[in-house]
Amino acid sequence: MRTAILNTGTELLLGDVQDAHLAFIAREIFPLGLRIEERRTVPDGQAIRDALAELFLRAEILFVTGGLGPTSDDITREMIAGLLGLELHQHPQLLASLRQRLQTRGIKWTSGIARQADVPAGAQILPNENGSASGLYLKANINSHIASPHLFALPGPPRELQPMFGRSVMPILHSIVRPSKPFECRIYHVTGIGESLVEEAIGQRISAISGVELGYCSRPGDVDVRIIGESNALERADKIIRTTLGDSIYSTSEAALEKVIIKLLTKRKETLALAESCTGGLLANRITNMPGASTVLLAGYIVYSNEAKINALGVDLKLIERYGAVSEPVARALAEGARMRARSTFALSTTGIAGPTGGSPGKPVGTVYVALASLDQTIARKFFFPSDRETFKELAAQAAFDLLRKKLISRSNQ
Repeated sequence: MRTAILNTGTELLLGDVQDAHLAFIAREIFPLGLRIEERRTVPDGQAIRDALAELFLRAEILFVTGGLGPTSDDITREMIAGLLGLELHQHPQLLASLRQRLQTRGIKWTSGIARQADVPAGAQILPNENGSASGLYLKANINSHIASPHLFALPGPPRELQPMFGRSVMPILHSIVRPSKPFECRIYHVTGIGESLVEEAIGQRISAISGVELGYCSRPGDVDVRIIGESNALERADKIIRTTLGDSIYSTSEAALEKVIIKLLTKRKETLALAESCTGGLLANRITNMPGASTVLLAGYIVYSNEAKINALGVDLKLIERYGAVSEPVARALAEGARMRARSTFALSTTGIAGPTGGSPGKPVGTVYVALASLDQTIARKFFFPSDRETFKELAAQAAFDLLRKKLISRSNQ
């Protein structure tokens, strides 16, 4: 069934509020075989009516978010009722509930609040246990003279919409969505390979499998490979993807490489220290954003200057003078110094040239060395990520985490 979302609210288009509804609703309805085919965002006012009129002609299921509150710019219910030729009636039980809610919370009653008890004729009320604005469900062609989709009018705040969706919207969807062949979505999180190379490696072979939809999503240092289809077809695609991409796939569930690392270290009861120059604390930030970080991360050192490298982690001045701060020997010394001081199982280090200045013919902007120290050995890798400073740091961090992940995997396989 053709499904669309209409987000209403001038604040969305001004950038004051970010839309959180598309991702949530899309995930919730996917198991029913429903996909969002169109998402529209419009400001408050006449644009809502115009968008509704257009979407009525194309959608079979329409989710409308926002504009159900008590203020003068909350006009979604009025627009829906007017377009469908339905009278608005004040619902006595809903009005009484609103009065009780405000009285309990000590909030002064205003005349605008009563608008939230207005319900288009024939609409089903969707209770809101987390706010004052109830949702509405209007069945398809509720006015036999006007063609219209199944319409769900939902409150704008995610903390209100999301619980309402699970309790009230999903049961209705189950009753109106035609049974279809079950299909699923699988996502493979890949690192260390660019999007075009991933496409070159698997694209033609996956696309040749009937009934499989293939897609990609790229971020700095990461590519998500997405396949959608029936189980049997996906199994064939799965074998191709896993065989071809191998250990470049770091997860089929967790989208954060640092979360995978924390799980691997925790399982092995091992620990980590960090020595960061060019990444300026990004590795530590990403690790500590994840639950369980305190179990594995012992210490992090931001050693941006040469003096800090020498004084904090014991890097030999002669190494810096001979090879430069951005070099493999210094990267190794940073990792070894961090591991020794923190007494951790592993230590990662980064040193590079983020730019836009500071490069040379031998070490252009974008050059970075990553090292990983452990009890048995220290390994180092050179990378080249010519990009803006923020992207450079993300790519360097991803390369460092992947170096550790592969080390942990290799140890597990021994």
